[in-house]
Amino acid sequence: MRRRSYMLALVVLFCGSCLRLQAQDTLMQHYAKEISEAGLKENLTILASDFMEGRETGKRGQRMAASFIRAHFSDNNLLAPVAGDYLQPLELYRVTAGETYVQAGKTRLENYKDVAFFGMEDSGGEMNMPILFVGYGEESVYQQLDVRDKAVLLLSKNTWVGGSKEVMLARDRGAKAVFVCNTETEAEFTRVLAQGKRYVERGRLSLEKPNTSEHVRPGTFVVSPHAAGVIMGTTLSGLKSAAEKKSLKKIKSASIQFRTSIEVASVPTENVLGLVEGTDKKNEILLVTAHYDHVGIKQDGTGDVIHNGADDDGSGTVAVMELARVFAKARREGHGPRRSILFMLVTGEESGLLGSEFYAEHPVFSLESTVADLNIDMIGRRDPKHQTGNPYLYVIGADKLSSELNAISERMNSTYSKLDFDYTYNDPSHPDRLYYRSDHWNFAKRNVPIIFYFDGIHEDYHKVTDEVSKIDFPLLRQRAQCVFYTAWELSNIEKRIVNDKTSN
Repeated sequence: MRRRSYMLALVVLFCGSCLRLQAQDTLMQHYAKEISEAGLKENLTILASDFMEGRETGKRGQRMAASFIRAHFSDNNLLAPVAGDYLQPLELYRVTAGETYVQAGKTRLENYKDVAFFGMEDSGGEMNMPILFVGYGEESVYQQLDVRDKAVLLLSKNTWVGGSKEVMLARDRGAKAVFVCNTETEAEFTRVLAQGKRYVERGRLSLEKPNTSEHVRPGTFVVSPHAAGVIMGTTLSGLKSAAEKKSLKKIKSASIQFRTSIEVASVPTENVLGLVEGTDKKNEILLVTAHYDHVGIKQDGTGDVIHNGADDDGSGTVAVMELARVFAKARREGHGPRRSILFMLVTGEESGLLGSEFYAEHPVFSLESTVADLNIDMIGRRDPKHQTGNPYLYVIGADKLSSELNAISERMNSTYSKLDFDYTYNDPSHPDRLYYRSDHWNFAKRNVPIIFYFDGIHEDYHKVTDEVSKIDFPLLRQRAQCVFYTAWELSNIEKRIVNDKTSN
């Protein structure tokens, strides 16, 4: 009799556990269906409109986008976790070129006319040094010439020279300044100059204020064919002849003066954070992120053109907004997550992952209490590899820090969303290095498990043609649901996932 009672109790407990699991499963699927294609489209149509001016960090359009997201969090009753606000302010610094010139004998070569300085360094006044011609800059050249603490001029066939092999080799051999001629005609130089000037004039953003009192080695000058001849006292054809005949010593060393300077301006900006507070495990945090900035207004030769960034990363931003709305709705209806979920839209991703770096350095909730980061960056399109076929999603980084996270990701997808997971970019050594190129990296390198969701590099990436009209909204909804299922599981399982690996 006692044995029968014991067995009956086990059956009751088992059945009760099954019923609870079935109820959770039913709830999860119910709220996954709440993710609205219409809501995604409505928000993206606003966020990626010309009105937002391309959402460039620190510009008016980015601030308007932040206000729009903030209002969405407030309207859906998310908690404001930053001292009672949704905005986490941060100060960036924009570095642009100041007075820069090159003096060769009596000839002054002007920046963006005869030469182009593509660095962001301050020489600390005018510098005077000898300059040597090193031909095409092969390693064998430096067995003949000592370039330490001198300037060098080299010929190159690379269009973009900043990190080219020959420039790096000259630096390694101790050259203090590098001048590169990589064009054969003045017209060709003008085209290269126009491309580089647009890049440099936008400036460089950083979290740290540059210390202009500590002057560093100047960057790289690109010079026109005419300027190359003026600097070395000959012509470009004379330089090419000496380089090809390996008779570099025929080109006499010269003396050169130059100055580079920078200007630093403060750029206030903000991350936008909204919290759905958990229940019995509310002190553990699941982070769901995307970046809401884009590249703003760019010159394309026909005037100012607004880059609306509908996919990059308007699609990720509206997915996070919709997930926040649905989880907040579930909480209001008595079905909130056990762990807290922090929905964060970050600024400054396009300028070097700066908003997420700031949060990682100044977290509102400690990184030790952060269970994982689910980062969404471009999920609204198909790439050329997947133009036809099943719905897919690139998944990056799920297995790098937690085997349990990867298992959950796979299980939730195979059971519910049923996307084809493509792991092409999951290898950190992949040439595109995507594991390091979005905001999840600032958490992964601090050993917080991450998943990066991505749709691939398509023909409109960082182009003015990345518009709302090209978004596949049914696919965007399906991918957002995929993230939702994993977020639901991570925020409700009994034990937080184990970090059983270390950052790469």
